[in-house]
Amino acid sequence: MGQRNLYILPTGAGWLLGATLLALLVGSINYQLNLGYLLTFLVAGCAVVSVPMSHRTLLGLELHLRAPRPTFAGQAVPLSIGLHNPDTRWRRGLGLMLLDAELVPVASSEEAVWTDCPPAAQHTVELAWTVPSRGWHTVPPIRIETRFPLGIFRVWSLWRPAAEVLSYPAPEAHAPASPAGAPGPRDDASHALRSAPSSDDLPDEVRPYRRGDTLRQIVWKKAARTGELVSRHRSAPPPAGTQWLRWNDAAPERGTEPTLERLCAWVLAADAAGLPYGLMLPSRPGDSTLVAPAIGAAHRMRCLQALAEFGLPPHAGTTTAEAPSTSSAYGRPASSESRHG
Repeated sequence: MGQRNLYILPTGAGWLLGATLLALLVGSINYQLNLGYLLTFLVAGCAVVSVPMSHRTLLGLELHLRAPRPTFAGQAVPLSIGLHNPDTRWRRGLGLMLLDAELVPVASSEEAVWTDCPPAAQHTVELAWTVPSRGWHTVPPIRIETRFPLGIFRVWSLWRPAAEVLSYPAPEAHAPASPAGAPGPRDDASHALRSAPSSDDLPDEVRPYRRGDTLRQIVWKKAARTGELVSRHRSAPPPAGTQWLRWNDAAPERGTEPTLERLCAWVLAADAAGLPYGLMLPSRPGDSTLVAPAIGAAHRMRCLQALAEFGLPPHAGTTTAEAPSTSSAYGRPASSESRHG
């Protein structure tokens, strides 16, 4: 924490102490009490000395935010914050709290988390943040403060980590089983691809450009529109017994969010059962309708990310439902480090 972003004000106890000292000074003057003068200036001197001590507790402290893992809407995601103390002295009485856009403590963090940071060491503090809805969410500002050593002055600073968390739709509780006897994988996948818009923007799968891809694999229309190079990737034929999770099978007449919640529950159920499955979403201009069938954790995250981003504006630095990115499913910290010194 640097000199320019550290703030200091008296606490409630500090204001009370100041009023008490003022009354004591007035009484000492009126009655010519030498001991009153001594006590007044002794306590006032201790208060003045505590100001630089409080300031130095935060000065030079370094904060790091580890990449947050994705979560489900309505659930708390732990934010792991690393406190690095480069000095050889203890940093005591450190309090961290999450704030909202109006710098008011969020509902899930009304109480600060207090800790001490040992000298020349790294210390980790976890804050719980409840993500309200699906999609990408920016990590809220974090206030760090201290009232060390006497509790009469509060030194604080605001830290805005440039990091984001991906929130999946909350899985529907007691969701019905996905339709048994899913469509034949080869025929249904072929039909889905034939029914999709016949343009270069809608190949079997789209992934970021890799060195070695031929010019015929590059989706030039998308590159001209977005400025990003992506390549066609022909997926292998789905294995026998593939289950397709369709938008129309999830009772879409109930609304978008309930439908996504049911599809999310089906994705988790199919993944837990170890069944190969694919995801089919409504066709929209510029978006793919198909996540190719597969199994495994990476495939599960691709499907969940497609559900999380469905119907939302394309997010900078991430792929849309056309080609969900495996790496971005772990949350993305942009510049989540702060040095206070």
